[in-house]
Amino acid sequence: MPQLATGRPGRPAASTRQAALALAQERFLAGDRIDVQAIARDLGLARATMHRWFQTRDALLGETIAVLAEWRVAAARSATPGSGAVALLATCDRINREFAGSHGLRALLMQEHDRALRILTSSGGIVQPRVVAAVERIINEEIAAGSFASPVAPGVLAYSIVRLGEAFIYNDAVVGIKGDVERLLEVEAALLGVTRP
Repeated sequence: MPQLATGRPGRPAASTRQAALALAQERFLAGDRIDVQAIARDLGLARATMHRWFQTRDALLGETIAVLAEWRVAAARSATPGSGAVALLATCDRINREFAGSHGLRALLMQEHDRALRILTSSGGIVQPRVVAAVERIINEEIAAGSFASPVAPGVLAYSIVRLGEAFIYNDAVVGIKGDVERLLEVEAALLGVTRP
């Protein structure tokens, strides 16, 4: 059941946590800065309600990105035909290209680079563990179907795939690989044991 904003005593609930998250996602995808006060105002919420739901702006940003990323991982696998390592590689490539081309991610990295990297890549944060879990789910589905034998524990493989993606897509411009999804595809193919022509 959605968590309702309580507002002042005797006032009906103004909105829900889910509505606040949906508005944040809409603004993120448009490349707009996520402004907690503006979201609260637009939904008729008290700032204290937003704080109770998300604690900090970073937490709201993290939750916004994590939910979108989980959805995109599942959608990419559903849209990718086939099975086994080849399908996993094609799914990862689709995800990587979407993330590399994401207007919202690009805008966040340009506007707030250090904060963005912390939110996106911290293993103690919201985004990375949930993206790893989403990738691990699609790996485990292939294992359960008997179409893939992971060379390492599925969680380790998922973590490696996600960390590689972070480095290639938005983290390591210093070594000349930022945004290089073709080289990322080659490395992930080797990791998954797929021979490419």
